Amino acid sequence: MSNLIHIKAFGMVAEKIGKESLSLENPGTTEALKNLLFQNYPELRSLKFTLAVNKKLTPGDIELEEGMEIALLPPFSGG
Repeated sequence: MSNLIHIKAFGMVAEKIGKESLSLENPGTTEALKNLLFQNYPELRSLKFTLAVNKKLTPGDIELEEGMEIALLPPFSGG
């Protein structure tokens, strides 16, 4: 049985990876996910983006579980 996680990408992040959503084998943690994304999409390294899990911003490294909704959010601008 596979342990897939579903990822939605927005704005500049979606442009860099060429799609707005993807499914990946769960790497286990948000840090491992970032490393996997950098391997698969090296152009993301030049972009600061934030991870949100289940619609909450993640402060640091957290455990990922099957069925979690992960969003890759581009830098926000504004004042």
